[in-house]
Amino acid sequence: MAARRVSTNMNILTINPLGLQLIVGVLIGIGAGFLGSFMVLKRMSLVGDALSHVALPGIAIAIMLSLNPFFGAFGTLFIGIIGIWFLERKTMLPSETLVGILFTLSLAIGILITPEPELLEALFGDINKIGSTDLFLTAGAVLITIILMQKIYKGVILDIISRDLTRSMGISVNTTNLIFLILVAIVVALGLKVAGTLLMGSLVIIPAAAAKNISINLKDYTLYAGIFGALCAASGILIAYYFSLPPGPMVVLASGALFLITLLLKEKK
Repeated sequence: MAARRVSTNMNILTINPLGLQLIVGVLIGIGAGFLGSFMVLKRMSLVGDALSHVALPGIAIAIMLSLNPFFGAFGTLFIGIIGIWFLERKTMLPSETLVGILFTLSLAIGILITPEPELLEALFGDINKIGSTDLFLTAGAVLITIILMQKIYKGVILDIISRDLTRSMGISVNTTNLIFLILVAIVVALGLKVAGTLLMGSLVIIPAAAAKNISINLKDYTLYAGIFGALCAASGILIAYYFSLPPGPMVVLASGALFLITLLLKEKK
């Protein structure tokens, strides 16, 4: 009898593969959309797209060492962000320029060292390989990301308005920007299994751009961006599942469709 009860409880707690993919996708969409809203305000949209390419060498290393790709991707993203942050302060070059240099070099190195059978998966993602470990990792990382973003929220917004004002209030602009970029790296690394290194940037940029079309204040904007990110991820995954299509491109197309809808709504106002 006891064994039967344990078995029943295990069946209740078991999540089918599609359900697991949807939960992970929604969590990543929330995190990507939420952070993407600030990237759009900071005019760093293309930085978010380029950063996903920096992860490719780390994914290759993780594959060769039989590790979760997240850790390899985040490792190279973290090193890249520290390098960009340091060089930006020393050379006075804009972050977009430094990211552009880094992402092309990383993409070239990643293509060279990634084992050929896994290269397509690394570039476009493979959500079918998501497991329960990814669920707990994603839930914890997205929660921490949102909490930390709330901590630096004031500094990020003030920096958008006026860097001099931010410094006059005793807020370190460099430290705030570094923490923000690390949070972006976490979300990008998490989302690589959904959209891959070539497409993950779209999940950071497009839902946030769509939210901007219909938002009337900053609170609504960040909220809608997170909701839209979740909606795009879930709809893309479902369409891909039922029509036997790759999920990464479908998530991007769902995001594009949502952007067009919000654009039409904006024009009607």
